[in-house]
Amino acid sequence: MFMFSIKHLLLISKIMLLSILVSCEDNDNQSDFNSSVELKTETIFIEQNVSGVLEQRPVIIQTELNIDENKLYPVVFGLHGNGGTNTVFLNRLKRFTDEGEFVGIYPQGIQKSWNLGSEASRADDVQFFNLIIEELKKYQNLDMNKVYVIGNSNGSGMANKLGVETNHFKAIAPIVSQLMESMPLKSTTQPLSVFQVNGALDPIIPINGGPGPGTHIFLDALESAKLWANKFNCFEPQIRMIGEDTLYEFKNCDNGKEVRYLRIENGEHNVLNSPFLINEIWNFFQRF
Repeated sequence: MFMFSIKHLLLISKIMLLSILVSCEDNDNQSDFNSSVELKTETIFIEQNVSGVLEQRPVIIQTELNIDENKLYPVVFGLHGNGGTNTVFLNRLKRFTDEGEFVGIYPQGIQKSWNLGSEASRADDVQFFNLIIEELKKYQNLDMNKVYVIGNSNGSGMANKLGVETNHFKAIAPIVSQLMESMPLKSTTQPLSVFQVNGALDPIIPINGGPGPGTHIFLDALESAKLWANKFNCFEPQIRMIGEDTLYEFKNCDNGKEVRYLRIENGEHNVLNSPFLINEIWNFFQRF
């Protein structure tokens, strides 16, 4: 029978404790490593409970071919219109993603729509975007402090809703839509920059306000921009002409934000097809 001195017992205890600590540290490091996802062009799927059904909702991630490991890329969401798909932004923003200006994120709406109250989708799309943001935080080389969204038509309404109800985005660009009576700004709405664009000849969403698709009642487009500006305590607008079009710029808003409203006189419901407008939106985003 062996007898151990107190010194021997203390030495053995220290060795065992050190082994446990090293093991825990290795596990922690392994966990951190595993939680970091390589950034690349791919389609991911976000699981969401929609009306009692677990849906696997696709989200396209579009990047440049060779990721710069020393760079943090801004993130631009592209939201399709009603009846559209997330592939529509692949070509619209490809020249920017190819050059590494930003990473494009293109989610798909349920039944090709975003749920603003009277669409085919019954999904909680604000929850969906919360889930996407949490997933994107796992990726290497994404700058989650520079996240923006471009929405077109029904996607524009979704961009407004995200601006009203979340604080994920530094700036939003709602294209050919504006705030609706059913979407008031909230006391919890945080300052962000807004670049709203409307076509004066839009046959679908009335630029002067009134009934539109579904049961939605739209505000006057200029009044919509003024509501954002008043909410964020912006200065009175500077108004300038760009050819026949009118640009309203509400500056010096809270937290250095800015609200813009561009009225395109001969524009209809397809103004986002203009490469000039996409350039202007990205230039605007980069300032915030």
